[in-house]
Order: sequence, then structure tokens, then C-alpha cells
Amino acid sequence: MKSWKDNLRTIEPYVPGEQPDIPGMVKLNTNENPYPPSPKVIQAIKEFDADTLRLYPDPSSTVLKNVIAETYNLEKDQVFTGVGSDDVLAIAFMTFFNSRIPVLFPDITYSFYNVWAELFGIPYIRPALDSSFQVKAEDYYQENGGVIIANPNAPTGVCQGIDFLRDIIEHNQDVVVIIDEAYVDFSGQSAISLINEYDNVLVVQTCSKSRSLAGMRIGYALGNSELIKAMDDVRFSFNSYPMTRLSVAAGAAAMRDTAYFEATTRKIIETREWTKKELKRLGFTFPNSETNFIFATHQSAGADIIFNKLREKHIFVRHFNAPRIDNYLRISIGTQEEMKYFITELEKITAGY
Repeated sequence: MKSWKDNLRTIEPYVPGEQPDIPGMVKLNTNENPYPPSPKVIQAIKEFDADTLRLYPDPSSTVLKNVIAETYNLEKDQVFTGVGSDDVLAIAFMTFFNSRIPVLFPDITYSFYNVWAELFGIPYIRPALDSSFQVKAEDYYQENGGVIIANPNAPTGVCQGIDFLRDIIEHNQDVVVIIDEAYVDFSGQSAISLINEYDNVLVVQTCSKSRSLAGMRIGYALGNSELIKAMDDVRFSFNSYPMTRLSVAAGAAAMRDTAYFEATTRKIIETREWTKKELKRLGFTFPNSETNFIFATHQSAGADIIFNKLREKHIFVRHFNAPRIDNYLRISIGTQEEMKYFITELEKITAGY
């Protein structure tokens, strides 16, 4: 064995959703938006001056930061931008979770959290969600080195109210509390209002879901200026040009087109509610989802069986082979037409159970 292998950093990585490329497929496995980006994004890309790509981008992504700040009625120094919310969250972990006391996040939540904790050597505890996949606030009253709550949660789709989050924050004012709001635009219950009440709260959002820009990788964090500066200091310690000129232009255009954002989000919510009714009719149960996906289990047909039979029809959903959730499927919400086809094929599969 070569001696250099003794010095490898080994870690069990996060496994992203499969990205198949099959003509006519129905892709409901990675919570992408089924609708195209805003026409203003398309226009911004068409008008983009490609000659500027020979130049480094603005290190601070000022244009995008200004638009985000205007959108949420904040100051520019309350905004941090990054290459998708994964990048933003990873930097937040590095910046704020440096105590020897474990950070806290649920046992069933976004599975990147424990990967980052392992990668960065952060001790952590994962309090168990209750039998209804609800966070138990009292689990977060204990001493800790930081808290991160995905709200709405993934993969369950459950959303906690602002008063619930406020209670957790009140019990954790000596550490940073991160609220990961990747899916918040499908619930209407953002915690952004809390960042001006508490100086230790960081809210993280993304353009990947509700703004149809998963392929551009645009995420951002909102918090008080001290939190943002600390993240900037960490960011510029290893990558001083994080966002491309093109992604900044596309992100700014998407944020500005409020009407399109509201229209497409509303369509997804309407299709989600229709899909819930159809799934119940077919014998599925699920926690109430306030996201662009539904986390469902069937009364008699196994999730692995349904997953594979759907796959044979080139319908892709997500199956997590993990404790407590291995009989659930996470079903992203597609267009109304895609979901009708999905339900038709699902009815055939479950008819024999």
C-alpha cells in the first residue's frame, strides 16, 4: 500500500438524487421546479456580455446582494451569497460551529448536515423527531454548540410555526441558530422577521426550488451584519470569487420578477394539494407537506416495490434506505400533467395490494 494513502481524508459522502436523462421521463426525485425560469432570466442570459467572462467576477456579488436585500427589506450587509444553499450552509458550519459542545439537528432531516459535521470535525447530536415527524422543542433546550433546523423539513415536508422557532431561539441565545428555508416559499412561513429580533439567527434560502434555478447554483443567507461578515471572512479565506458573472445576472433577474415567482409557486402548491388527495385515495399516508414534495408511505405496498415499478415506467421518485423512513417515498411535485400521469401509473401499481 502506498504511504500517501495513509493521509487521505476519508468520509461517507452525501448522495445526491439521481440525474437520469431519458426521453419522456417524469423526474420527481430531486425537488426541482417543473417550470422554466422567469422570462426575465432568459432575457438576462441572452443579453449577457460573454466577453466579460474573461474577467473575474465581483467578489461580493454586489448586484445580486442588493436585489436580495431590496426583496426582503434588509441592508446589503445582512446578505451573504454562495454557490447554492449547500455552499452557504457549509460555510456557516465552518464559521459558527466551532465549539467542543455538540451542535443539534434532527435525526431525520437534510442528510448533508451530518456529512459537513463529520468533514469539519464538529461534534453533533441528532434528537429524534416524534412519531409524526415533528421536532420536539424541549430536545433543543440542552446545552449545545449551535442549532440547525430545516423548516420546512426535508425529507418530511413538515413546517414548524414561527412561535415554535422563536421558542427554540429563546432557549439558545448564546449560540448561532440556523433556519434552513430551502422550501419556505411553498409554505409562506419564513423566519426572516426574526433576524432583526435576534442577533444569533441566520436564515438560509435558495434560488434552486421556487425560482427554477437549480442549474445556476445560487443560495444566500440573511442575518445581522456581524454574522455575515464572519461568513465572508471564512469564504474569502479559500475562495474569493465564488459566484460567476452569469449566475449573478440570472439570480438578480429571477429575484426581480416577483409576479412570475408567485404564479409558478402558486401552481406548484395547487398541484401539491391535488396530489395529496389522490395519494390518500390510493391508500397513502403522509405528514402534511408545505413544500414542493410529499413524503408518503402506502398502507400495504412496500416503498421499494413501488419505487422500482415506477422506475420501469421511467418515473423517478426518491427512496431513502434509512432507519425509520425506509418505507417512504419522497415525491417531488411536477406539472399537473406529470402528476396526473404519475397517479395513473401509481394506481396500477397499488391496485394489487
